[in-house]
Amino acid sequence: VVSTTALVLLFLNISLLNGQSPPGKPEIVKCRSPDKETFTCWWKPGTDGGLPTNYSLTYQREGEKTRYECPDYITSGPNSCFFSQKHTTIWKIYIITVNATNRMGSSASDPLYIDVIYIVEPEPPQNLTLEVKQPKDKKPYLLIKWFPPTVIDVRTGWFTMEYEVRLKPTEADEWEVHFAGQQTHFKVFSLYPGHRYLVQTRCKPDHGYWSKWGLESSIEIPSDFPTKDTTVWIFVAVLSAVICLVMVLAVALKGYSMMTCIFPPVPGPKIKGFDAHLLETGSPSKHKVDQCLALPGRLQKQDNAGKVAS
Repeated sequence: VVSTTALVLLFLNISLLNGQSPPGKPEIVKCRSPDKETFTCWWKPGTDGGLPTNYSLTYQREGEKTRYECPDYITSGPNSCFFSQKHTTIWKIYIITVNATNRMGSSASDPLYIDVIYIVEPEPPQNLTLEVKQPKDKKPYLLIKWFPPTVIDVRTGWFTMEYEVRLKPTEADEWEVHFAGQQTHFKVFSLYPGHRYLVQTRCKPDHGYWSKWGLESSIEIPSDFPTKDTTVWIFVAVLSAVICLVMVLAVALKGYSMMTCIFPPVPGPKIKGFDAHLLETGSPSKHKVDQCLALPGRLQKQDNAGKVAS
């Protein structure tokens, strides 16, 4: 036993001196389903330790004890595993691990927990068409139309898709993005005449991720394409002019100046028997006060004095 252990340690030391080591830890990069019926997982290998290294993907479903190996390493390309319809189950958690092995040892990735229903990333929309519409007595617009991805079944309600549209003049750097909801068409009104526009669409299911942007389509906007609807502004300008004219005529006919309208005169005192001159002099003893303003007691005393004198 001692001799066997010594030989193993000697072999390991020689291998390490030659730059050989167990493989590095692989990393699961992504798992994606295009249609809820199949899916693929990709991984990134670690270092190979200077030796030929084999990789395998194993998985088990939540609640099950059996562990399975990847059913198809070929269909989706290198460092990938494809799960056909036979091996795909929705509303079940998959626990996935990638293992790396060479003659110096092995390593495993961190486990990845996925539910197929939440890793859906569909293909982009198809058959994008562009058309400039110029209806009579209405503002012209660019009509953008498309179809859902061919592998997606939206008619039966199995998928609910949402869409985004983006467009820009060919010479521009930034895209203008519009959310289109669940409809498969979109109208754009504000465009620059005489410019060529690039248009793309993408889609997203009710659970999952946005697809990649689809193929570009382009269209030339006619030079006579109006950029703004001026009818409303003309109406507002005419109405404002009419209102101002009516106000000027009303003021002129009544003979009021603008200052009189803005600052009307303060009315004088309206109390009967009140002498306004008292306010100016401040000497009430020099002026007579209307007896109507006298207190009832004083009037009575004055009347009694008059009777005694008589």
